[in-house]
Amino acid sequence: MIVGTLGSLGRAVLQAVGAVGRVTLFAGSILAHILRPPFYLRELGHSLLQIGWYSLPVVGLTAIFTGGALALQIYAGGSRFNAEAVVPSIVAIGMTRELGPVLGGLMVAARVASSIAAEIGTMKVTEQIDALVTLSTNPLKYLAVPRVLAATLSMPVLVAVGDAIGIMGGWLVGITRLDFNSAAYLKNTADFLEVWDVGSGLVKGAVFGFIVALMGCYHGMNSARGAQGVGAATKAAVVSASVLILAANYVLTEVFFTS
Repeated sequence: MIVGTLGSLGRAVLQAVGAVGRVTLFAGSILAHILRPPFYLRELGHSLLQIGWYSLPVVGLTAIFTGGALALQIYAGGSRFNAEAVVPSIVAIGMTRELGPVLGGLMVAARVASSIAAEIGTMKVTEQIDALVTLSTNPLKYLAVPRVLAATLSMPVLVAVGDAIGIMGGWLVGITRLDFNSAAYLKNTADFLEVWDVGSGLVKGAVFGFIVALMGCYHGMNSARGAQGVGAATKAAVVSASVLILAANYVLTEVFFTS
């Protein structure tokens, strides 16, 4: 029984290490192809539209409700210590450094990683990827690189917009529900918000965008044949992207905290 248990544990560890290695090699291949011609600008533009512009509504709605709820919660906690005045600054810092990039990344992962995995997985099932190879077109260069580049470029913009909308949500709740003066709320926000608070969130957004597109492309290109294979790849893309976003968020927060 002990030998069997250790064997199962060893197989699981080896499978996990193998998966990490395959994803790392896949990411390295994408990075190696980004600056090499040919450049598929039409695919890049289409990906920017699909990933960036069409994700704006869900990111904006998530941010405004998060900012409003954050203001209420901080006010409820701060009132116990007569520290209600910290609501504007904490909402701004919390949105820009943490909640804006993380929630935006998770929303984009739910929408984009699944879409990319399903699209590329379907292309594999219908042998469209084999057709690209037949036409002397590198599938990685044509399918993965534009999507990864578009997600990496568009996520910081989405995070910046989400930060602004989230702070606006906190401001709306502050002046309508918590009896804050509008000018004083905005002044408090501007006084305590630093450039690096915003910059660190934008860096996180770029990393999260890379992760989202990477997981979508990886699972799509490695999906099994058939409808079940595409469905499994779609689910795996969303789960792995979400977990990696949370893990990368901690690592980046630790790096920014100690730097």
